[in-house]
Amino acid sequence: MAASLPSKILIIGATGAIGRHITSAIASASLKSVLHVSILTSAATAASPQKQPLLASWKKQGLSVLTGDICKADDVRNAYKDIDTVVCCLGRTALLEQIELLRIADEASSSVQWFFPSEYGTDIEYDATSKDEKPHQNKLKVRAFIRDEINKLKTTYVVTGPYADMFLDFKPGYELAGGFDAKTHKAVLIGDGNDKIGLTTMPDVGKFVVAALAKPEASMNKALKVQSFVKTPQEILAEFESQTGAKFDVQYTALDDIKAEEKKAWEKSDPAAATFTLRRIWAQGKTLYEKTDNEALGLSPQDMEPLSAVVQRAIRGENQ
Repeated sequence: MAASLPSKILIIGATGAIGRHITSAIASASLKSVLHVSILTSAATAASPQKQPLLASWKKQGLSVLTGDICKADDVRNAYKDIDTVVCCLGRTALLEQIELLRIADEASSSVQWFFPSEYGTDIEYDATSKDEKPHQNKLKVRAFIRDEINKLKTTYVVTGPYADMFLDFKPGYELAGGFDAKTHKAVLIGDGNDKIGLTTMPDVGKFVVAALAKPEASMNKALKVQSFVKTPQEILAEFESQTGAKFDVQYTALDDIKAEEKKAWEKSDPAAATFTLRRIWAQGKTLYEKTDNEALGLSPQDMEPLSAVVQRAIRGENQ
């Protein structure tokens, strides 16, 4: 079975922040076994003037655009018809919708055999403390459902750690959490800025998904730990200063201050609370591995985007 997969791929959440990078990578890939790629999107998205150029470009590459509601079982079943592989790219607020998507894919009558849940991002099972982190809870519920309820489906988690593109930018109003501003030449680093962080650029997330699709034997029923590079905030700062030719005004946020802001944000139900939690997790080294799965997927450091590329995009205002 594994040798013949994937053949017909369906992408859900294709036009989202990470979905468009994954979809573009799949659309441009030369996967020998793939006969057809389609995406399932809402009617509103399909009709959106902002999304039309992106959808049109994928159609030119041979992708089919299906419209439907992922909350309606019949729409999902229709989209799954003749599909053997589903790549899900839903955002954080829609993660639990995957439980029903998985349940339908696992039905005896379904042709779906392989499912990529939307796992791109921080490792939710890094160590014993991971289960208690609030931003991880919905992904953990999806994993629990797969372990306890799924019978026939093969699954693959592509765990990328933080997106380098988003890590570089300040979140407006929450600059304390860290980031780099190429326009004002300001930066905020957590701790002393010398803690290593494993990062993946958003285009490389798509590259990793394609690599996983191309190697079912190395990917099925695994949580793949992958990343573009490992850098410290100080190294990122040096790259910004080198490319801009300017010395940045640098401030530092102590880890204890991040923890305090994190606590206050969750108590106020602040939507940005997860930002502080994730930044704290990353600063504590929970993106680092003795060995990643890059090599198992056939990808070398030379295949990945370098830090210089993502910094260059940030300076041009092109990240995300």
